Amino acid sequence: MALPQFLPSPSSSTLTPKHHLIPNYTNPTYPKSISFTTPSRILRRHRNRKPNPHHFRCSASKKTPQNAAAEELPLFPLPLVLFPGAILPLQIFEFRYRIMMHTLLHTDLRFGVVYSDSATGTADVGCVAEVVKHERLGDDRFFLICKGQERFRVTKLARTKPYLVADVAWLEDRPGEQDDVEALAAEVEIYMKDVIRLSNRLNGKGKAEKEVGDLRRNQYPTPFSFFVGSTFEGAPREQQALLELEDTAVRLKREKETLRNTLNYLTAASAVKDVFPSSSS
Repeated sequence: MALPQFLPSPSSSTLTPKHHLIPNYTNPTYPKSISFTTPSRILRRHRNRKPNPHHFRCSASKKTPQNAAAEELPLFPLPLVLFPGAILPLQIFEFRYRIMMHTLLHTDLRFGVVYSDSATGTADVGCVAEVVKHERLGDDRFFLICKGQERFRVTKLARTKPYLVADVAWLEDRPGEQDDVEALAAEVEIYMKDVIRLSNRLNGKGKAEKEVGDLRRNQYPTPFSFFVGSTFEGAPREQQALLELEDTAVRLKREKETLRNTLNYLTAASAVKDVFPSSSS
């Protein structure tokens, strides 16, 4: 199943966008030579674009369980990827999504977030956003705090106006060897701590070399893998690929490789900074 390219709206956006690099756990700043596209910049890029209902793409494998019950879900295309357990602040003031919010206020306050950009179109795998806090203003805008819940794959579009509504099937990771995924999760946490520690040192925040705290917080490997993916905010296509995987071990292996590459880069940058301190200022 593929979706038409409904580009993210310039008038419905994330609140207080951050400067992103991987992992965005302590929100550090990084060398100026590194540049990632933030959600606010993508929204500006799409300001004058119109949705093209003839642009399709298939984004994932079709290994949806045959017994997965379909459910109707309103969709919100955005230039970002939402993971289960992640928090997403939004402001809603485009007319069609205000209509959606009025409908949701009388139902269960859940909608689907699907990644969309002008180059790749709209993904058919997304994550449910549950509104945990909302404020309606006098001009009919909404401020929302949402939390990512279960993943889904679009099986059929029910309607496209005034906003997308689709039949979706729920996705779950396939079971694997528990010992293997536990070991992988432990390795990923070590790499992530090293990246955060070195990032802080590069930015003058780690003079005392403070130990990075517990990142897993007693999470099982699957939710931890989603947490790690949610920190890769500067690379939404990589995040989308991680979201679509249906194997926790494969997801953790891919995250470990990304973190290892990032650690190698930061190690080299740290060595340059030690030899040429003024070059990093």
